[in-house]
Amino acid sequence: MALNLVERDVKGITVLKLAGRVTLGEESNQLRTKIKEMLGQGKTRLVLDLAEVGYIDSAGLGTLVAGFTSAQNQGANMKLANLTKRFREQLNITKLVTVFDVYDSVEDAVKSFGSAAS
Repeated sequence: MALNLVERDVKGITVLKLAGRVTLGEESNQLRTKIKEMLGQGKTRLVLDLAEVGYIDSAGLGTLVAGFTSAQNQGANMKLANLTKRFREQLNITKLVTVFDVYDSVEDAVKSFGSAAS
């Protein structure tokens, strides 16, 4: 199943909704390209909504880490929201839960940015 990406703006914060699988190949390349594109447009406050991600493999995790690192290097902030139980377990096992800012909902992630202008 292909990865579907839908970008929207919530109170000046860019929310990227992912649906499908984030795996080695086309899907992880698609996500990497989209994150670079958003950063290239000067978007510095990003939330990835992962509620509809059915599966993520190690390449997908690597893509998230690379996106997070790129964001940090460009003065941007990327947060994760709506993790599935399985994905949350993967982050715990790999200790990546200590790298990402993780929120239970998109609303919580958006609120975490505060009211500072972008």
